[in-house]
Amino acid sequence: MQFSTDLPTTIVPKRLAIKLTAKGENYVQKGHPWVFSDSIVKQNDDAKTGDLAIIFGKRKNGMIGIGLYDANSPIRIKMIYSDSAPVKINDAFFLRKVQEAYQQRLPLLQTETTSYRLLFGENDGFPSFIADVYDNVLVVKLYSEIWLAYLTTLLESLIKVTGCKTAVMRLSRSLQQSKSHQLKDGEVIYGTLENEVVQFVEHGVQFSANVIKGHKTGYFLDHRENRRQVGLASKHKTVLDVFSYAGGFSVHALANGAKQVTSVDISEQALEIAKQNGELNTFSGEHFTLAGDAFKLLEQLISEKKKFDVVVIDPPSFAKQQSEIQLAKKKYAQLARLGAQLTAREGLLVLASCSSRVTATAFYDINEQTLKSTQRSFSVAQKTGHDIDHPIGFPEGAYLKCAYYRFHD
Repeated sequence: MQFSTDLPTTIVPKRLAIKLTAKGENYVQKGHPWVFSDSIVKQNDDAKTGDLAIIFGKRKNGMIGIGLYDANSPIRIKMIYSDSAPVKINDAFFLRKVQEAYQQRLPLLQTETTSYRLLFGENDGFPSFIADVYDNVLVVKLYSEIWLAYLTTLLESLIKVTGCKTAVMRLSRSLQQSKSHQLKDGEVIYGTLENEVVQFVEHGVQFSANVIKGHKTGYFLDHRENRRQVGLASKHKTVLDVFSYAGGFSVHALANGAKQVTSVDISEQALEIAKQNGELNTFSGEHFTLAGDAFKLLEQLISEKKKFDVVVIDPPSFAKQQSEIQLAKKKYAQLARLGAQLTAREGLLVLASCSSRVTATAFYDINEQTLKSTQRSFSVAQKTGHDIDHPIGFPEGAYLKCAYYRFHD
């Protein structure tokens, strides 16, 4: 397999012997993928990022798991194997894990869908590593140097399993600044790419993603099932899509016969992509866009006495750190209140959160308390989480929450 750039040289990583605190050991045995630095009580002096960390338990001094050592992170060891049975960490090991992940996605690939997340970081046993597929283009995003020594074998496995003709490398900010490799963000590392904007299908609806310069890997795949359901609920309806980004909900609504769709986002560039995505499909409804601060625009729509049959509010993460949780909760309450004022009688309000630090219980409680305070009669139609290609392997891996509220007055 010929790669079009010099990938980091494959070296045989050093093996480290690690001993943990009782609490750290317990986490590993329960399958948690993170070992923090303060859980380590004994390790080799010369440990380097990418080294294989063999974790030994106190009982009988036997192995309880294997991780990759990350000298640059407070999560010092990122687990790739949580078992006591002997195993070889080699090409066959990684190929087997990629194949297992692919098998989990097969039900999705049997629908009219050509985009999916093949590797979802820790949840698939690949911490700090994301692999998304858009049609026949594989996009890999690295968040840590721990994978540099294994990159060639991983890419070979991913291309073999997916059959992709092209592979693009995306890097986190810290990796873009790293001197440990020659990789570049947005670089085509396998095959060729005629256009940085790649077209794909999501439940029969046409979309595009900029795999070179777009956010993350080019698109947000996690809300796929919610977009499908909103589309089905939008026939002959007026729809408001708030924080619309590239128009995921908007385009599904239009493609499913919405009468009128209004996309709201702070980025005019994102709204332009939303319009372009809409035009990839046949639709008869009207598509309007509003650029600016969503909170202010919603207040403005309320002052204009606007109402919509379907309102979707899917903001970016409001709590990227612990100190932001309380403010995030206030913002969610504010959005629920604004959304309720804009939802028509018998209308549907869809509220979502991707803040992993705000639990599902807290998010749903905020929504329901806020909606009750509006004195409107409503029922909870359903609550959803991640789509099938975003499996949850540990508590912190569950970040996406979405609830559908049906108003009756």
